[in-house]
Amino acid sequence: MAASSNSSLSGSSISSDAEEYQPPVWKSYLYQLQQEAPRPRRIVSPREVENRPKHYGREFHGIISREQADELLCNMEGAYLIRESQRQSGCYTLALRFGHQTLNYRLFYDGKHFVGEKRFESIHDLVTDGLITLYIETKAAEYIAKMTKNPIYEQVGYTSLLKEKVTRRLSRTKNTSKKTQLSREANSSVEKITSLVRRAALSQNDNNFNYEKAHNFKVHTFRGPHWCEYCANFMWGLIAQGVRCSDCGLNVHKQCSKYVPSDCQPDLKRIKKVYSCDLTTLVKAHNTPRPMVVDMCIREIEGRGLKSEGLYRVSGFTEHIEDVKMAFDRDGDKADISCNAYPDINIIAGALKLYFRDLPIPVITYDSYSKFIEASKIVNPDERLEAVHEALMLLPPAHYETLRFLMIHLKKVTQNEKDNLMCAENLGIVFGPTLMRPPEENAFTSLNDMRYQKSIVQILIQHEDVLF
Repeated sequence: MAASSNSSLSGSSISSDAEEYQPPVWKSYLYQLQQEAPRPRRIVSPREVENRPKHYGREFHGIISREQADELLCNMEGAYLIRESQRQSGCYTLALRFGHQTLNYRLFYDGKHFVGEKRFESIHDLVTDGLITLYIETKAAEYIAKMTKNPIYEQVGYTSLLKEKVTRRLSRTKNTSKKTQLSREANSSVEKITSLVRRAALSQNDNNFNYEKAHNFKVHTFRGPHWCEYCANFMWGLIAQGVRCSDCGLNVHKQCSKYVPSDCQPDLKRIKKVYSCDLTTLVKAHNTPRPMVVDMCIREIEGRGLKSEGLYRVSGFTEHIEDVKMAFDRDGDKADISCNAYPDINIIAGALKLYFRDLPIPVITYDSYSKFIEASKIVNPDERLEAVHEALMLLPPAHYETLRFLMIHLKKVTQNEKDNLMCAENLGIVFGPTLMRPPEENAFTSLNDMRYQKSIVQILIQHEDVLF
């Protein structure tokens, strides 16, 4: 992301939509402070120190006192050296001159150098980052404290004109003979503007299912100058300057990430697989109400397998089920699971069960698990049904919709019980541990809860029309 707000989106090659978009003026104050920060000045030892650790260079001075280190640094801002502790052999200290005083930090090495959370390839990088941080936090402490107060997040990319134009263009690609050409234009336009604009356009798409999803932030090292897309301030430091959402690409300060709304719009380019992907992330990325794996498998099963004896109980060949999984991961909704590719319907049923088992958060989430278990223990049928309904209300929308759709399907399976021999109780035995798992992986708890898991799925199937 460029520091200059106007130059980043200018040029004749950019579409008119992008040109009409007025990006925010990125706040350069912290960037200027980083440029002003003292530079590292390594103070080398005049003699070769015996037993110098291999991961330190000539800046290592051996066993010297704090006073000696202070004398060597000699009032030079940014000067640094490493000394060994006089009291504790094998412990090392980084002595750093900043703000007209010598600061001492306990230094560690585990393949990389660190004094806090950040880990560096070299001492020089560690000191450079430390000086930047010290300088900025000293000069702009009050500014940083107020940084999140007036965010640009709600304004960036929410220009209504741009939203409408980009949305119309994206939808036109489905209905025009110039599909490829327009798609390229739309992609070009969207790539030129920030990820926030992209999410704004997607959020206005009529086909987009409005499930709330929190951002999946992970600490990230940015190459080159980068600005926070929440507060518009520079992300200072050499490494780990902020966090990036691995699902949509939003870049923000770590402290700003606490204030970002749960409005993540995952980008398909960032979703590497279908199986083992968070359920809400997958449906938002594919712009569907439910995971397309569920829709496609159920459609195939209902089309040719409802009367299959032992449906969901009889296992298909494991290697063939893995093939289906790989096809979904590779081809998404273009995966071929037809009878020509997989004549045995148990393979498709097995692939559906595997999808549910592989979810990082089960369909019946960890947060709601105990409520469902407690509900299943209630003796009075009416009260039990009410408690199950209350537990269902705790599920995230995408999980609720997936469970609802699955229960409608399993109800159809039970309606063919004469042929497939699968009643609600049998399906409860199969799907109980598949749809719900205890938050803590405890073999005793899992074994003890199996009868309640079966009971819950049985209730959901039998009373699907009332509960959903």
